[in-house]
Amino acid sequence: MPELLDLSIAGNPAIDWLKALLWVVLSVGAMKILKPKLVSRARKWAGRTENSWDDAVVHAMAVTRWSLIALIALSLASNELILKPVVERWIHGAAMAAFFVQIGLWVGSFLDSWIRSARQRGLEVDPSATSALSMMSFLARVALWSVLLLLLLSNFGFDVTTLIAGLGIGGIAIGLALQSILGDLFASLSIVLDKPFQVGDFIIVDQLTGTVENIGLKTTRVRSLSGEMLVFSNADLTKTRLRNFKQMQERRAVFKFGVTYATTPAQLEAIPGMVRKIAAGLPNVRFDRCHFVAFGDSSLEFEVVYWMLTSDYTAYMDAQQAINLALLRRLTEEGVDFAFPTRTLILETPRAVSVSLNTTA
Repeated sequence: MPELLDLSIAGNPAIDWLKALLWVVLSVGAMKILKPKLVSRARKWAGRTENSWDDAVVHAMAVTRWSLIALIALSLASNELILKPVVERWIHGAAMAAFFVQIGLWVGSFLDSWIRSARQRGLEVDPSATSALSMMSFLARVALWSVLLLLLLSNFGFDVTTLIAGLGIGGIAIGLALQSILGDLFASLSIVLDKPFQVGDFIIVDQLTGTVENIGLKTTRVRSLSGEMLVFSNADLTKTRLRNFKQMQERRAVFKFGVTYATTPAQLEAIPGMVRKIAAGLPNVRFDRCHFVAFGDSSLEFEVVYWMLTSDYTAYMDAQQAINLALLRRLTEEGVDFAFPTRTLILETPRAVSVSLNTTA
């Protein structure tokens, strides 16, 4: 046995090779044995808390890769050996890459779990915030791996300053080529942060109406009243004027009707009171006013204003229908007729015209 330990392999005693192998075996074995136990205990501990960051830590611990740990341990083990410079460089380079990749997996998994928990909470409070969180997740991942790549290249001896300058110039060129897409991307972020509308809101854009179903990174999808899907560019939505009916607390309703000129002054004076009584008896209706406003071409015109105390359009139409039916019934009972377009022609001559009839035999 002593002779085997003194045996030289590739310029290193066998005992040094055993020490190096022991580094790798112990590191990987300890990780395989301890990792499940640590993750299980941490998951139980995180389950007893209400915050989400500890769940994200547990999720990050679970993505530890034994192959990456083995490469890092191999670099430590190589310190026990005398190797050729090129071999040492390859081993240390692989270990460095494994170290940064494992760091990226930990941090990326932590961010993914934390943002996913935030999205679940956001679906209950503000569904539109989920698209912003998705964008934040994407940008965070890009930034994370970009920084890790630059650090790795810097450790390999590359001049990252020149690379960063080149990326800046390239970024400007890409930005100019993709300015339409980037415009929609930042418009999406503006919509989510400023909240002119949210998922579930009923909006009107120009002459198009519908309910917002999804706010994406480039487009917003709206389900129209007739059933088809309307797709709007986010950049266009931030530039146009739109009406959001979901944010409406009360609805102001105005309508007019006319009665005939045969209606007596006493009957005209009684009409506002009739309308007030009708509107006051309906649920979710606050009467505002009713006035005799104009002498029309063929009618005496009244204007009615009332407020619906709910934004529900069906409730508004039910109230308007009830008012119309009750008003028709009351005016009929009072002997008042609704006016309709009529025209009276009066033929008048200033003097009599003599007419003679000549007959011939």
